[in-house]
Amino acid sequence: MKKAAMFSVFGMILATAANAGFQPAAETVAVKGGFVGNENIVTVMQVKEMRDDTDVILKGKIVGQLKGDKYTFEDSTGSITVEIDDDDWRGQTVTPSDTVKIYGEVDRGLTKTEIDVDTIQKL
Repeated sequence: MKKAAMFSVFGMILATAANAGFQPAAETVAVKGGFVGNENIVTVMQVKEMRDDTDVILKGKIVGQLKGDKYTFEDSTGSITVEIDDDDWRGQTVTPSDTVKIYGEVDRGLTKTEIDVDTIQKL
């Protein structure tokens, strides 16, 4: 009986120790920065010639809201509709006078081309 109790206690100690190794450290949970190199910023005119699902970075202004999560983005070469979900704003407030950098992908349909925004950065 003593052996069974000892094995049971020993097993619980091992299980607790094993689980302790899987607890994420505070440093691994924190959001960290990364490398920022040369970014290939494209224009609205260039986007209109790109293939569907191409990753793009644009720099310009959001000049108006169309409806829902659709907005008009403008740079020196033209304008395009962008789709920005609520969480993509990351708490930022943007006005038509603010310059922004948009990271997203081309969403090409039969009759129109839009940008599906992944991240927006107010400059």
